[in-house]
Amino acid sequence: MTTAQAETGRTVTTDIPARLDRLPWSRWHWTIVIGLGTVWILDGLEVTVVGNIASRLSEPGSGLPITSGEVTGMAAALYVAGACAGALFWGRLTDKWGRKKLFMITLAVYLGATALTAISFDTWWFFLFRFLTGFGIGGEYAAINSAIDELIPKEYRGRVDLMINGSFWLGAVFGSLLSIVALDTDIFAANVGWRLTFALGAVLALVILLVRRHVPESPRWLLIHGRDDEAERIVSSIEQEIERENDKPLPPAEGEITIHQRRSVSFLEIGRTVFSDYRKRAVLGFSLFIGQAFLYNAITFGFGAILTTFFDVPSGNTGYYFAVIALGNFFGPLLLGKLFDTVGRRVMISGTYILSGLLLFGTAWLFDQGSLSAATMTACWCAVLFFASAGASSAYLTVSEIFPMETRAMSIAFFYAIGTAAGGISGPLLFAKLTESGVVGDTVLAFSIGATLMCLAGLVAALLAVNAERRSLEDIAKPLTAAAGRGESGVGGGDSQGPRSGPGSTGGSGLGSGPGSGPGSPGSSPATA
Repeated sequence: MTTAQAETGRTVTTDIPARLDRLPWSRWHWTIVIGLGTVWILDGLEVTVVGNIASRLSEPGSGLPITSGEVTGMAAALYVAGACAGALFWGRLTDKWGRKKLFMITLAVYLGATALTAISFDTWWFFLFRFLTGFGIGGEYAAINSAIDELIPKEYRGRVDLMINGSFWLGAVFGSLLSIVALDTDIFAANVGWRLTFALGAVLALVILLVRRHVPESPRWLLIHGRDDEAERIVSSIEQEIERENDKPLPPAEGEITIHQRRSVSFLEIGRTVFSDYRKRAVLGFSLFIGQAFLYNAITFGFGAILTTFFDVPSGNTGYYFAVIALGNFFGPLLLGKLFDTVGRRVMISGTYILSGLLLFGTAWLFDQGSLSAATMTACWCAVLFFASAGASSAYLTVSEIFPMETRAMSIAFFYAIGTAAGGISGPLLFAKLTESGVVGDTVLAFSIGATLMCLAGLVAALLAVNAERRSLEDIAKPLTAAAGRGESGVGGGDSQGPRSGPGSTGGSGLGSGPGSGPGSPGSSPATA
């Protein structure tokens, strides 16, 4: 690593990003996945538990003077509002203060808020801490996705990101089954069981918090913010640990980047970068989040009413059907994730979006014809959501890797807030009325709206998706602090679409495009901007 002085601060030429990207998969990477990724299980647990305990909370003797409508309406809306506000608030601080500081703070906020929810004694208290629980979870999305993408090697970034975001549905399965036990009055009193579900969330968060102490700050973030010595120590320790594990030296890293270090980037510069310099990518992110938000609301906000109204499923049994649907959601990213790194982002993102939309159109037609039972309707939903879940998870992956590093957390926060607001505000207002009307045609319309928006988002992805597979983050989007230097010709920037290099090409990659970067070498990568 070499340094020099610049008017705005020190100038650093480093190979640290290339060294992180050429690492083989190791136990250290599993530590990152467990420490950072398991929080989505908590999110799935939170969302599912609240929906399932709504009826119990509204019963006499629950210890809380609240109606079922207030739980699924006002409390749910406040959780969503908190998540949107938290994403934007913490997202800015994540880019400014660092990934580790924020993913510790936001998890602590979640832990405290969900623990205090468990001791709710009045409606206003329950509402307040539902908002603050969402406030913590919203911040997690920005901090965690930023850290994961910057620590995971480029060869594995897609599948790991999808698997982690898809783990939300493991929490949903766990929440469904937990609520069945917790609400059994033969086991727990009516005013105790629902409190234990929230208390358990706090306990799990505490365990995750302890694991996270061992997750380092992102070396990429440290480089930009003038802490290159600390970045060097972290990367060297990771390399030494992996060499001991494999009992052989690591291959040399190829490619360097020169950075003019800055302490902060203005909010105005972030906005101009995302919505002017990268406006096509902003359209892509917006389309992906809106499409998946409406498809999910077309199904999930009415699945219970559909099963009870049209198929005479007892309300107490809908949790079992939801658990099956949640498993379909989990296995989609798990089984398809590798293809996003091999077949490629453009094909897989557009394919999962369009295919899930077409399958939902097919489900709507079969439902309209009266050809489905509760079991076959659930099977159709599973097929739709198997692909939709992979697509929805790829939306988070996309916005976390296609914008410059200095704007990464804020970009994730912005598009997450858009998708969450669309799903948690306009979605329920539209779909709840359609699916609860008891009219077949209204439910068919709800399905068709979600399917149409998903297909349209898939078409946008076919046109605008970035070929980010197996490419360094600095190659996909040039850091705002980067300077043209050795090994950097053609670093991706803006919405330009350069020629895609075939195997062995040495053109266009900002990291690893130097001499000797042939097929299979650690630094080789496609050159599409």
